[in-house]
Amino acid sequence: MVPFLQQDHPKHRAKVLISRHRDAEINAIAAEKLGIGTIRGSGDQGVRFDRKGGVGAFVAMLDALREGYTVAMTADVPKIARVAGEGIVRLAALSGRPLVSIAFATSRRVELKTWDRAALNLPFGRLAIVGGPVIRVPSNADAATLEQCRARLEADLNAVTKRAYAIVDGDGRGS
Repeated sequence: MVPFLQQDHPKHRAKVLISRHRDAEINAIAAEKLGIGTIRGSGDQGVRFDRKGGVGAFVAMLDALREGYTVAMTADVPKIARVAGEGIVRLAALSGRPLVSIAFATSRRVELKTWDRAALNLPFGRLAIVGGPVIRVPSNADAATLEQCRARLEADLNAVTKRAYAIVDGDGRGS
């Protein structure tokens, strides 16, 4: 939806985090064709952040946020669906930028049997975009505060996702 937002607000600039894995290449190509900047890399569940480009991607996201970009990403940990990672919370703490949970759902979709339970959204159906509350992570957050913010983000993501699907699968009035 970022390309449509950029049409209405030409000063709005966004970049999206996309894995360097070959399966993500189509997403990167599509984003770039739509005029969205990409940052390539992903985390590695606390084992080796350098292995998948996580360190470089983190620095690139921090730079993009400092330059006034909005950075969009999936917040879940690789290979563990619906569990928010600590990296996004640390990024918010270091950048001073807030976290906002957003979910998209369409009434016409193919639900994939993948680790992340992704859906391929199809045209000509109802679309819901649901946003959650703003989460601000203090720059001096200790480990307990970071975990509290991570857990809140995870709960918010689950709530907005559930709400988006309820809207598109309901009676069309947002019920």
